[in-house]
Amino acid sequence: MMESMKIRTILILGTIAIALALVSLWMGQQAYTWLPPQASVEAESIDRLFSFLVTLGTFIFLGVVGTLTYSVLFQQAGKYDTSDGPHIEGNLTLEIVWTAIPFVLVVWIAGYSYHIYDQMSILGPMDHVHVKTMGMATAEAATLDTPEMKTHPIEVRARQWVWEFYYPEQNITSTELHLPSNQRVKLVLRSEDVLHGFYVPAFRVKQDIIPGRVIDFEFTPIREGRYRLRDSQYSGTYFAAMQTDVVVESEQAYQQWLIDAAASPPIVAYNRAFDEYNRAHNPISTGWKTVEPAPPPMVNAPANRSTNPPSGQSL
Repeated sequence: MMESMKIRTILILGTIAIALALVSLWMGQQAYTWLPPQASVEAESIDRLFSFLVTLGTFIFLGVVGTLTYSVLFQQAGKYDTSDGPHIEGNLTLEIVWTAIPFVLVVWIAGYSYHIYDQMSILGPMDHVHVKTMGMATAEAATLDTPEMKTHPIEVRARQWVWEFYYPEQNITSTELHLPSNQRVKLVLRSEDVLHGFYVPAFRVKQDIIPGRVIDFEFTPIREGRYRLRDSQYSGTYFAAMQTDVVVESEQAYQQWLIDAAASPPIVAYNRAFDEYNRAHNPISTGWKTVEPAPPPMVNAPANRSTNPPSGQSL
């Protein structure tokens, strides 16, 4: 009798676990729809990791909530029962299980997360090799199957509050970042004042730009379109206005843009922060220290003045 009850309990728990696993896998697939379109190779890897974490988190959440719900509904003490529950201690098997499972999960998540980061190599070869020499990567770690880097490094200059992009080979300055599709690109990030953050949600890559440091940053855009670059760090009063477009286009369109921009005479770019500051500036001093926006840069290719993303653009 006892043996049949144990088998029945095991079958019930196994069925519940399979059902929770199926629901969790479905939720993990739904997680892909919660994010902007995948516009880079790195986005595909990050989304796989995010889906994995959502799947695992859903299984744990449903398991814990289900256990608590069952206990509340079916394991209640009698209305006038004030006695203590059974005194249970020293269950070595249970202690090993509830210690081993979280340990395995944490190691699994950490290993998979680092494997994705190791594949991306977004900080460039020197930083990546340095990390490996610290013993944080395995000999089997491989890089993503990405196209060879054909473009020359593009300088990204961040200041309060404007993005400026410099293409040294063509001597082009722009406030709109143009990139060729399906090519590995390298950005050289610099900040001229405070901490800024280079963040394009559709690329799933973000990098702090630290004053006094030059940071090499690499990724591979794969989806043509316009995407929004934002400052992910609070860099002062007008940091919300520090946005611009990233244009991913075909190799032919990219080369044509370089030719057209190189042939264009430099003009003063529109800068939203500078414009708003001048329109709202009060000539009466209040005694408060105010950081004035940097003057608009001289550029060959200014960005779109619209503050709203164009139709079809990812946020």
